Amino acid sequence: MAIRSGTQRRREAILGLLKTGSWSIPRLAGALETSESTIRRDLRDMAADGEIIRTIGGAAAAGYVEPPLGERMEQQAEAKDAIVARALAHLDDARVRTVFLDAGSTAVRLAERIRDRSELTVVTRGLEIALTLAHPAGPTVIMIGGEVSTLSHGTTGALSDHALARIHVDIAFLGADAVDTAQGLGEPSLDEARTKELIAERAGAVIVLADSSKAGREVAAWAPMPPGWTWIDEHGEHTQG
Repeated sequence: MAIRSGTQRRREAILGLLKTGSWSIPRLAGALETSESTIRRDLRDMAADGEIIRTIGGAAAAGYVEPPLGERMEQQAEAKDAIVARALAHLDDARVRTVFLDAGSTAVRLAERIRDRSELTVVTRGLEIALTLAHPAGPTVIMIGGEVSTLSHGTTGALSDHALARIHVDIAFLGADAVDTAQGLGEPSLDEARTKELIAERAGAVIVLADSSKAGREVAAWAPMPPGWTWIDEHGEHTQG
């Protein structure tokens, strides 16, 4: 009876973690201080019961959908503020004139901090970011067109690709659903991943703004990043080789 109760508690904990997004088996095992074989067994049984969906190397809660942008704006607020503070330091260089701001909640917070930087030109695919910056004393704003995501309010697709292939920016600030130092940035769709990869190719420097909870997540598609890209989380900056 005690073993069954412990198993149930562990599976309830697994489900609670998976409701925040996809998790890998090693990450679940570390968070719950148990073995990977135990996690695999739990995931197998939970998938058979319809509680979760298995992914490559991990799982997600059945029916999990990324929260809309408005809800994500309130999540990890302190971490996002720490990330933005470090990102701003990269804009102190007088040579930086043109930047790309990705769609996403952390990028919106950064946009709010540069509303009076009239010397900048900001290229963005985020609707909220364009609206935040579009005022008389603000930066020059270039909005990238395309199909609008109902969750991130960012543009993707052929029209977006066409525009991004014809620009160059000094710094690209990118968001991500997942971050992996080897694979790059993880996204929920191939279109999103392609957009990240394309702008990274057109930037003098790539800086990823993502809190540490984004590490180890399993997602549908990955965008490889160029050598030397930097990941800023709430703990500091990490430049990738």
